Amino acid sequence: MIGILYFSSTGNSLYIAQKIQDQMGGQIKYIPNYNGNGSEFEKIILVTPIYSYGMPTFVYDIIPRLNKATELIIIQNYGGMVGGADYYIYQYAKENELNIKAVYTIKMPENFTLTFTVPKFYVNRTLKNADKRINNVINSIVSGYYKIPKKCKTKRDTYLKNKSNWHLIGEDFSTTQDCIKCGKCVSICPVNNISLQNEKIVFSNKCVACLGCYHRCPLKAIIYKGKNKKDRYINSNVIESNIGRDL
Repeated sequence: MIGILYFSSTGNSLYIAQKIQDQMGGQIKYIPNYNGNGSEFEKIILVTPIYSYGMPTFVYDIIPRLNKATELIIIQNYGGMVGGADYYIYQYAKENELNIKAVYTIKMPENFTLTFTVPKFYVNRTLKNADKRINNVINSIVSGYYKIPKKCKTKRDTYLKNKSNWHLIGEDFSTTQDCIKCGKCVSICPVNNISLQNEKIVFSNKCVACLGCYHRCPLKAIIYKGKNKKDRYINSNVIESNIGRDL
């Protein structure tokens, strides 16, 4: 049995995981809710976005606890630049003595848009071309043509510095008068960083910079540093309510 472990806040990684499941079978597990070590699977395919030339906190934390004997394949998706993140995660898995076989990277629409806007046509074009990229990776895995990242200079220090400051991002979020206190942001936050207190949405200091709350607020009522930007992103090829679920 294949275990497809994923982390996703706007659906990119989930979409890749579902494509893998469609073609290879297996069980999809949402990493923040997964307490195992992968020993129940013959092969683990870990699907993750690239954050700051590295990996989300949940991915960083799960790798050391994965079963050392289980074959591991990692698929990273990115909107901007890889920046050596593929070699870094490969080395990180090696340092933890995991049985890592390959690391692939797939370009997907950018969703870290707190301070800039990605043109809609570019988002649509990237998503339209994603299937070909995903299918190429799946075909490589099925055929056993594994890709090992070439040794390169990674931005490990940049990543670790940014990761150590992610918790501060949460305190820069706020809500506008459009907020109806529906509680969606509270329920989808993977680290319980958001709460409803005295009829007000409160953001704490445990943020992991996934931006799920920002992109998935139904009324776009969550803003960053007081800037009421309207552009949001959710992968249109997934059912939004499936983000954060096992499948």
